[in-house]
Amino acid sequence: MAPTEQITFYTASWSPYALRVHIALEEAKAKYTTHYVNVLQKRPDWYYTISPFGKVPAIAFGGPEVPPDQPSSESVKLTESLAMIEFIAEVFPEAKLLPADPISRARARAFISVYQNYVNDPFRQVFFFAKPAEALLQALEKLQGTLPPTGFAVGEWSIADAGVAPFLSHLFLYLKEGLGKYSVEDRDAMRDALFVSERFSRLRQYVEDVRARPGFQKAWVSDDLQVELGRKIPPLQPQAP
Repeated sequence: MAPTEQITFYTASWSPYALRVHIALEEAKAKYTTHYVNVLQKRPDWYYTISPFGKVPAIAFGGPEVPPDQPSSESVKLTESLAMIEFIAEVFPEAKLLPADPISRARARAFISVYQNYVNDPFRQVFFFAKPAEALLQALEKLQGTLPPTGFAVGEWSIADAGVAPFLSHLFLYLKEGLGKYSVEDRDAMRDALFVSERFSRLRQYVEDVRARPGFQKAWVSDDLQVELGRKIPPLQPQAP
């Protein structure tokens, strides 16, 4: 049975961390109020009562229904995207975001950890700081190796997919649109590897599958929006020729 407590979700549309939680809320068919936070500007003082470091995403759970910019002291404030998607999975058990058996649960959490620990930093290094792309491709290949032959990260959709899908979708979209500080040579090498070669055929299929989920599409909104927002992020501005 779904909880009756109110949920106010604080987000930024381009943030993959916020998208994790947005996808989980949609997959859970939760009733929630959305408040968008401009994280490229100074946050208002009231927001720090919800998120002490001023980050997105955040959730105010329970308490009276109040305007999002007037958070109640009676609501529970939740931050940190991975903790939040686990929370959503637990309070909406009918959504089955957490696999039922312990092995699949461990694999779901491990898939997120592999991305966090071994893929995310190379992604940032290549796209934000123009570091060589081969380390990223090697890390993506190892992540791909943890996928089953078909389906989602552990077969059925789970927190693993909500936790990783926004990052991979951004990576593929930014590369397609030329957003990032990588060299022309690395751009071409990554496009050939990720978009064409057999080497990454399983990862390509996985990204297509997660992008087709209604919960993902509702949170993501559109590629056009994500590109428009991405162009406003200074580290993603291409290098001058």
